[in-house]
Amino acid sequence: MGVELKNPIILGASSLVEDLDVIQKIERAGAAALVYRSLFEEQIHLEQIQLQDQLAEYDDRNAEMVNLFPEVKHGGAKEHIFKLEKLLSKVTIPVFASLNAMYDESWEEYALELEKTGIAGLELNFYDVPVDGSHTGADIEARQVRILTKLKTILKIPVSVKLSVFYSNPLNLIGKLDQAGADGIVLFNRFFQPEINIETEEFYYPFDLTHPKDYQLSLRFSGLLYGTIAADICASRGISDGSDMIKMLLAGAGTVQVVSAIYRNKASHITTMIEMLEEWMDARAYKTIADFRGKLAMKNTKDPYAYKRAQYVDILMRSNEILKKYPMV
Repeated sequence: MGVELKNPIILGASSLVEDLDVIQKIERAGAAALVYRSLFEEQIHLEQIQLQDQLAEYDDRNAEMVNLFPEVKHGGAKEHIFKLEKLLSKVTIPVFASLNAMYDESWEEYALELEKTGIAGLELNFYDVPVDGSHTGADIEARQVRILTKLKTILKIPVSVKLSVFYSNPLNLIGKLDQAGADGIVLFNRFFQPEINIETEEFYYPFDLTHPKDYQLSLRFSGLLYGTIAADICASRGISDGSDMIKMLLAGAGTVQVVSAIYRNKASHITTMIEMLEEWMDARAYKTIADFRGKLAMKNTKDPYAYKRAQYVDILMRSNEILKKYPMV
């Protein structure tokens, strides 16, 4: 995105930023940059409704009491902005903001407010969960391209786009976003999904971390995109250690975002990841990441089927081999 980083490791958007002591440990451990937790317009609206409900709870209890509290309004994005500015004053590494808004006007309003804080760049968190069939995939994609196009005209800072995997053809959409001026593409975001407790017959939301091999979709699309778009590629989702990071770089990503790995292994895990990358590069006489980045991308690999369906068919043809690894008797 035009921002110089000392290594490929970026702390992804998470609640870790709420503890400044933890963030400073992460910076000392070697993180090259961090993404502040996402500003969700939907959350702001929900908090506004909850505040009004609380303030109005005892209204009109008798003829002489119209309302109990003075006029109070929700602060909107002010608290988020305040905490972001506080973090910016405590770290020296680049800080990126993340935004997920509901309306076109809100994307513009919040993006401009975030830019004023002095962030290095803005990550547009394009996570859209359709709940009915009235909107087509084309409608959703066109709106997201429109939002990016508009923000690129009003912002002076670089803008990246973080996408989910839920598109009919992510490559097509990413191509459109690239043409619209995206400075970076982040593959892929991950959100908590609803779960059902069958004992209480109620919904709950488990705080699940990513699992081993969750990175494979990011690896696949990094390899397919490398050399085909101008935007930088950042791999996210399931990067658990140094070996996962190296795989992403070989596929074509320029950076990686980590979150679950830090929750599991603490800030020092970043140092371990960097050391593994350095040792791996030294053993192969690589001087810079550019010496091997994209070496195994689709455009550079000697295996024409590495990223294609033929690989899947080949695995099916050898499916009996899995029984040797996991015998049933």
